[in-house]
Amino acid sequence: MAVLLKLGVLCSGQGGRALLLRNRVVQPACVSAFLQDQRTPGWHGTQHVHLSPSHHSGSKAASLHWTSERVVSVLLLGLLPAGYLSPCSAVDYSLAAALTLHSHWGLGQVVTDYVHGDASQKAVKAGLLAVSALTFAGLCYFNYHDVGICRAVAMLWEL
Repeated sequence: MAVLLKLGVLCSGQGGRALLLRNRVVQPACVSAFLQDQRTPGWHGTQHVHLSPSHHSGSKAASLHWTSERVVSVLLLGLLPAGYLSPCSAVDYSLAAALTLHSHWGLGQVVTDYVHGDASQKAVKAGLLAVSALTFAGLCYFNYHDVGICRAVAMLWEL
């Protein structure tokens, strides 16, 4: 991390690109052309960063989704100590729902960022939805038929 920070400081002033291009570490033609914003003959890769689809940008639904993600994260911060201090079925089921939703949204962003193509992205998201539903059902089954999430974690800590 310190190396990246140092490199950022070196490159921020005048002649930063020239400093990088003179360095022996950055010698491949494709990297040099990328730094100079030029195409390299024979380079078939793309020179842009893949971002999430922009059809949600600026919409109220995207803003609401972002806010909901933050609310669930803050809720988890409160549920974890509550599960330790007063384990009960309400906290167990709340943890099951919040953990499942939090992991579903997080893995959904990984799919959006790293799975390319509409058909494959839809298939992976359908699989993620199935895994999330099975996770929630399994946690609810565990809460109802066994000791519950809070007591299970307490039992693990006693080992």
